[in-house]
Amino acid sequence: MESKTVTLKYEIKFLDFWHLGSGLSAGTRLDSLVVKDSDGLPFASGKTLKGLFREMAEMIDCDFVNICFGGSSDPKDVCYDETKKDIEGECYFVNATLSKEAKEQILYHRLKDNLYVEIASTKIDEKGVAVDNSLREIEVVIPITLYGEINDVPLKYVEKMKQSMKMVKRMGLNRNRGLGRCEISISEGL
Repeated sequence: MESKTVTLKYEIKFLDFWHLGSGLSAGTRLDSLVVKDSDGLPFASGKTLKGLFREMAEMIDCDFVNICFGGSSDPKDVCYDETKKDIEGECYFVNATLSKEAKEQILYHRLKDNLYVEIASTKIDEKGVAVDNSLREIEVVIPITLYGEINDVPLKYVEKMKQSMKMVKRMGLNRNRGLGRCEISISEGL
């Protein structure tokens, strides 16, 4: 019997520092930390990726969005459809992580602290002077490659899913200010 769905495997190659936030801070030292797995290694959550891919998919086809990502209950959404607002998406978005080999090497050689850098920014007023209390420091990850997959993609929507994924060129905090530049490449798996 032929499967009516496919698993899309892909890689995210970060070209610059990037920051997918955990929602946590490091007290007075850092305003925002990167999300990390139980081993202290960076990853991109499936939920975050689903949201990014959905945003791009909304520019392609609303039926595709409602079937693969699920219906929206917000009437302001581009693909809102009263009859589909309670539909659960058919696709499952797995966290994107380091390759097994990279993870093993990083942990074995105790290199995980080398994956992270702290950067600072401040707001400058019209006179070129730093605004009081505007200094922000965040933790970022060096450019690396993560691997993820999307399960249960209906065959009918494989090409549209690939198209929406390839439209993502930046992700994470400050993606409009130079962080998170990336390339996504896809390989189809069955």
